[in-house]
Amino acid sequence: MIIDSHVHLYSPELNRDPAAWATTADIFAILIAVSLPWSTSLVAIFAAALLVSMVPFLDVRAFLQSLRRPICALPIALFALAVVGTLWSDAPWGARLYAIGPTAKLLMLPVLFYHFERSARGAQVLTAFLVSCGLLLAMSWLVAFDPRLALKSQAAYGVPVKDYIDQSQEFALCAVALAYPIVTLLRARRIFLAGLLVALSLSFVVNMMFVIVSRTALVTMPIMLAVFALLHLKWRTVVIVLCIATVFAGLAWAASSQLRRTTETLLRDYQLYKERNIPTSIGLRLEFWQKSLRFFSEAPIFGHGTGSIRVLFEEAAVDQFGAAAEVVGNPHNQTLNVAIQWGLIGIAVLYALWALHLLLFRSDGLAAWIGMLVVVQNIFTSLFNSHLFDFHEGWMYVLGVGVAGGMVLKTGFRNTALEPRNSVKP
Repeated sequence: MIIDSHVHLYSPELNRDPAAWATTADIFAILIAVSLPWSTSLVAIFAAALLVSMVPFLDVRAFLQSLRRPICALPIALFALAVVGTLWSDAPWGARLYAIGPTAKLLMLPVLFYHFERSARGAQVLTAFLVSCGLLLAMSWLVAFDPRLALKSQAAYGVPVKDYIDQSQEFALCAVALAYPIVTLLRARRIFLAGLLVALSLSFVVNMMFVIVSRTALVTMPIMLAVFALLHLKWRTVVIVLCIATVFAGLAWAASSQLRRTTETLLRDYQLYKERNIPTSIGLRLEFWQKSLRFFSEAPIFGHGTGSIRVLFEEAAVDQFGAAAEVVGNPHNQTLNVAIQWGLIGIAVLYALWALHLLLFRSDGLAAWIGMLVVVQNIFTSLFNSHLFDFHEGWMYVLGVGVAGGMVLKTGFRNTALEPRNSVKP
């Protein structure tokens, strides 16, 4: 990570030098990336600082023009829908206003697009996130051997901060994201550096297999790898990689009791829910989804309004027991989360946002690959969680898409969005 050493956050130059302010904004973006795997409060603080540091050098006219792009307008539209949706909700006003919060982070997307279309430090932000996740990986192994080293009380096995779902999403993203630079380095015959990245990528995978992994990551990581293979490898190479991956998966299954336990609980949890109405993880999700579909059918166009989810589940839990009596404010599915509150209108905005962000990353290059991977991961993990609205995974999306998107826009890709891609062919 290289930052101009002659620029200081409180230097007198900042009062008159737009370049110094721009560098300060880059530093705060890097700090967001570094802190994201470790802290929620620091992310919010550095994001606010980034916005403040952009004000002195902001070209207001150019920024407002950039908001006309659909990739910028749709995140704003989803936030606006959450605000307007408070008008027809039956939830208490406190719940309505609180439910706007998860969409507010999306407003950072147009800001990051604008800034990193002009900044030369986007790669440093992405590298900072990888390095921070690498440090979290090392800490995870330490905590697995000595739980007292965890940075929070009653931490799960091998999870030094936050929870195992967040950690698994980070490790899965980093492990698969490294595939592109590995292939590129192999093509350039830079074997040593490629080997180092392979070792780092496998370190993330090994940790997930032998320490702790979420079931969501187990399901979505093969999809992410398949996307890379289809986009960037020849069919002959895909077959070879598939064979190697199959052998590796078999060995991991045989060697990792943790991996077997995580997988076997899927069937066990389903049987406990179906036969005895016990609120297991799988059972609760099925219960939430069934009720959510019913709520959606009751108000399919405009939904029940912002913040209405918990109220609806409270009403549905009356005189129920077991899994059916559980009350939540999150149905653990991004589409259903949006559908309950804002109906088909919300679903249309959500899907258009995902689709256009995918199209943004149809070019070739590392930034395009990372941006596409972030969107793909968010889409598929959102089948089992409301990850776009969750703080950690939502910020992974905002930071990854915003920074990588700005870098892609800087190359002029917006004028070649429909041209065929040039794939990496090892």
